[in-house]
Amino acid sequence: MHASKQTAMNQDCCGDRAQLATYFHRIRKDSELLCAPLELEDYSIQTMPEVSPPKWHLAHTSWFFETMLLKPYLADYREYNAKFSELFNSYYDTIGAYHPRMQRGLLSRPTVKQVYRYRAHVDEHINTLLSQANHPQWPEITRRMIIGVNHEQQHQELMLTDIKHIFAYNPLRPEYRELQPAQGSAVKLNWVRFAGGLHSIGFDGEGFAYDNEGPRHKVYLNDYYLASRPVTNAEFMEFIDDGGYQQPDYWLSDAWQKILQQHWQAPLYWEQRDGQWWYMTLSGMQPVNKHAPVCHVSYYEAAAYARWAGARLPNEAEWENAATELPAMGNFREKDWLQPAPPTTDSENLLQMFGDVWELTQSPYTPYPGYNAEAGPLGEYNGKFMSSQMVLRGGSCVTPLDHIRPTYRNFFYPAERWQFSGFRLAKDV
Repeated sequence: MHASKQTAMNQDCCGDRAQLATYFHRIRKDSELLCAPLELEDYSIQTMPEVSPPKWHLAHTSWFFETMLLKPYLADYREYNAKFSELFNSYYDTIGAYHPRMQRGLLSRPTVKQVYRYRAHVDEHINTLLSQANHPQWPEITRRMIIGVNHEQQHQELMLTDIKHIFAYNPLRPEYRELQPAQGSAVKLNWVRFAGGLHSIGFDGEGFAYDNEGPRHKVYLNDYYLASRPVTNAEFMEFIDDGGYQQPDYWLSDAWQKILQQHWQAPLYWEQRDGQWWYMTLSGMQPVNKHAPVCHVSYYEAAAYARWAGARLPNEAEWENAATELPAMGNFREKDWLQPAPPTTDSENLLQMFGDVWELTQSPYTPYPGYNAEAGPLGEYNGKFMSSQMVLRGGSCVTPLDHIRPTYRNFFYPAERWQFSGFRLAKDV
């Protein structure tokens, strides 16, 4: 996942140095708690180029604080290990060379123990930096601290996503840990109508946001319908049973080639046992919950299903316009289900706009009018990725609750499906 600069400081939790330090240490501890169920052998596995080993995530997030804060702002700071600058740089060309992404799993050293020592070293020196009450660069330090904390939350989500892929790759299908089953029941799909016209989208207010969420700007929308909930596993099974993966008419050209090359027959992690669908979860293999939102599908699959269903995917402006007045509450990581769940209530209005699954849209990831990436390494967060990717909205069951808002723009390539991604349908009036 990609981070970016802060457009407004979070005054609620970070106007005070002590609060900022508490915030920092809470998020840093969360990363290590997420790794607590792992065995040492799990920390270094990389199952595909998009997946990073848990050990790498722990080190990279520390590298971020070291590189963006300690080295430029803490006098006489000495790196824990100068070679880590290359090993744990992800993609920052303005900073220097970096180890190839697809080879992160080949690094047996540094050891897990050394990575945790590196984290402790960085934390100790961040404490020193935060204690310097009269630092002339304090506003910029604060800004970068908030970026770093949000960046680490993104990697926490990626760690769970990557751990799931790592464990699914193992024929033993191990459990990350035992989890409570997701609650909920079947809910009828309704169509909610939204008025078109001139609307404003994008972030413009107090608190933290990434630079790709702004500037706020006006968009013109036609009247449209949005499905009251995401597409469910049961509904996606109907698409499979109707030969959806065998009918090229439903698929984009690139998508059809992907199906032929990789033999897709169902969402990622699905497999049939005695005629029944099962899927991999962070609690091991489980029967597919028919009423939960379908998950681990690509943009290609979502678009094909929408065409089969006689509908379409919403664009991101339609999604944000519908979500703006809704509370950002739902099945997030804090519920500890770590799996999409059926709705817990029935309603003719919108359900599950936040949490459960990142919702794919038909919008390509491009800059908003007036967007300008800042100079230097922080400008590499978002702007350099505005090509060939699709926008997702709303967060998922592994997203931290305090990390999401209606304007948040996530983005992935159209064939990628290891992310907790699903979709809801839209229709023209």
